[in-house]
Amino acid sequence: MAGGGAASVKFDQVQKSFGDVKVLEEFDLLVESGEFLVLLGASGSGKTTALRILCGLETPSGGQVFIGDRNVTDILPKYRDISMVFQSYALYPHKTVAENIGFPLKVRKVEKSAIDSAILDAAKQVQLDTLLERYPRELSGGQKQRVALARAIIRRPSVFLMDEPLSNLDAKLRGHMRAELKHMQEALGITTIYVTHDQIEAMTLAHRVAVLEKGVLQQLATPAEIYNNPANLFVAQFIGSPPMNVVHGSLEGEHFQTNGAKVETAVSGRVIDGILGVRPEDCSIAPPAEGTLDGKIYTTELIGDHTLVTVDRGTDQIAVKASKDFNGRQGDNIGVVLPRDHLFVFDAITGYRIR
Repeated sequence: MAGGGAASVKFDQVQKSFGDVKVLEEFDLLVESGEFLVLLGASGSGKTTALRILCGLETPSGGQVFIGDRNVTDILPKYRDISMVFQSYALYPHKTVAENIGFPLKVRKVEKSAIDSAILDAAKQVQLDTLLERYPRELSGGQKQRVALARAIIRRPSVFLMDEPLSNLDAKLRGHMRAELKHMQEALGITTIYVTHDQIEAMTLAHRVAVLEKGVLQQLATPAEIYNNPANLFVAQFIGSPPMNVVHGSLEGEHFQTNGAKVETAVSGRVIDGILGVRPEDCSIAPPAEGTLDGKIYTTELIGDHTLVTVDRGTDQIAVKASKDFNGRQGDNIGVVLPRDHLFVFDAITGYRIR
């Protein structure tokens, strides 16, 4: 079932307002044919609105939408050659798994023998071929999700749209289904646009991630680029678990001054209200006199393969990924080493990154 009909998707200066509220502002995005693109953002960022405009459930206030070479801005949803997988699965409770999967072809009046063959093919793709006679009430959450995916696959659309499809599953099943989705998309080669607020889903699934905030595209890049080279303070703090540390202070030349300490950086400039950012895994613990900064241990958390040590500096707290054998105690004085080449400096007011 290799997808040969994958199409590119283009948002060209798309805008959407509900009354006086701007939900999307001059949104430009090109999704390559066969690409897995994740739209990532918090609630209200505009990501679901963008998806609804693409599938025709919302009309843009301005701009155009293209699927392949076709301008689909004013075309009815059923003529756009897309399949959508919703958060709620939207299965028919009175139909069997097989009937649910085959429903899109039945509506199109495809021959029964062709439908039966396509149902089996799609069911095998998501490992449901032994459950075809069951009803949705007899399925687990993960199995229901796979039925919804199979129903989307069977039409062989040129674009898959997925709106938070894993958010109703427990953590273990989410991890399993992420792997299933990634494998399936690679095998089918169908252009996929996936909406989520979960940055772990974005980092693990996407070829590229589009980070949205308040209707504005903040950064479009590979997961590695977004993690290692964030465009601004919002992206830096939104991506990463635990999130990037932020230390408040000011930049004078190549030195960031914060709460009595002077930290050498790889950038130069003058920012009165600045933020120094550093990822927890790039920091290390040292004796009090040997750290770039010092403070007191606020808490320690054994995660398994590492201990997360939170160091309190009065104005800020810094999380450090230390070894799993770390045995410091709450209240101990401690140093934190900040590596010069892994530090980011931002303007606290604008959020712009100083380069």
